[in-house]
Amino acid sequence: MDYKKLREEFKSPLYIYDFDDIKQRFLRLKEAFKARKSQLCYALKANSNLSLLRMLVNLDSGFDCVSINEVKRALKAGAKPYKIIFSGVAKTKEELKEALQLNILYINLESSAEMLCLEQVAKELNLKARISIRVNPNVDAKTHPYISTGLHENKFGVEINEAKKMYIYAKKSDFLEPVGVHFHIGSQLLDITPIAEASAIVANLVKELKALDIELKFFDIGGGLGIDYESNKELNLYEYAQSILSSLSGLDMTILLEPGRFLVARSGTLLCSVLYEKQTEYKRFVIVDAAMNDLIRPSLYNAYHNIVLPYSEGLEASKCDVVGGICESGDFFAKDRILPKTKEGEIMLIKDAGAYGFSMSSNYNSRNKVCELALENGEIKLIRRRQTFEEQIALEEDL
Repeated sequence: MDYKKLREEFKSPLYIYDFDDIKQRFLRLKEAFKARKSQLCYALKANSNLSLLRMLVNLDSGFDCVSINEVKRALKAGAKPYKIIFSGVAKTKEELKEALQLNILYINLESSAEMLCLEQVAKELNLKARISIRVNPNVDAKTHPYISTGLHENKFGVEINEAKKMYIYAKKSDFLEPVGVHFHIGSQLLDITPIAEASAIVANLVKELKALDIELKFFDIGGGLGIDYESNKELNLYEYAQSILSSLSGLDMTILLEPGRFLVARSGTLLCSVLYEKQTEYKRFVIVDAAMNDLIRPSLYNAYHNIVLPYSEGLEASKCDVVGGICESGDFFAKDRILPKTKEGEIMLIKDAGAYGFSMSSNYNSRNKVCELALENGEIKLIRRRQTFEEQIALEEDL
């Protein structure tokens, strides 16, 4: 790829996504579950660009949404309502009402209080709300504590016994229809053992409910499949699928998967430019034109991203910190990384940035949001233009 030409046309910094890679990963994951009825529901929170969503719609993807605006984005991209799930721990009464009116597949409940609120909303609308309940199986995902979601100490879901009570209540309600069960123990999962353990626990709950004449149609295993940011090592998708399928013996259910990072992280590159090198008595700094407002993962999680200097191969290298211009010491992309000596204007590529990059970006320090590009079938297209200062302040003007 001619990065110099891209920068000349679209300026720096910018995001580039390889759509062909996303398609290939989607189809590989779909193939792994072909032995059972299954549906992939892409997790919008990873990257919600409309062009990306439209491409996934064309692959027959469903969508996992955690806000009503994500539901609207999926619909805007052409998704069928019956392939949309609405999750999240803090849905408002207004959001629940809108989701019911949009007639999506189901609403994923995270507490008894939310269930009672939804029941009241459904009663007011004279509708029957299809629901799933997110079960917290108390399984350690062995991931970063900020993205672990399956332990009792986490805010997500309900414990097994509470879930059973909720299903029994919903079964008796005139305005609730239990159709699924859901669990999601965390993000950036690289070990399938906790997933298999959680799946077995939740499958056992389904069997207990079946004995109570509560028949569920959907077994939603959530998402969380990770990537190894420090290498190209990949999860064995066949083993992952088999670990789930083995727990569902005797159950005729459709498996729902909610992949996000796994599909899009590898596809994305944040292209930026070196502004300066700064050498102190103690430290070498490489200062670039991107910053934590463009990609916050290193600052937030101390996350690793591979960094490539495509036009400096073979030059002498030394330790450095790669930093941006935000007025925070936490504004960095790498610490003590061994990189070649750089020069002003040199192109730098921050890899594996397709997930939780642009979607978590901000206008901190009044910086404009960058543009996004897609590479598809060998062609580059602009899928989001660079924000202008006038657009950034538009909602504050003329009030």
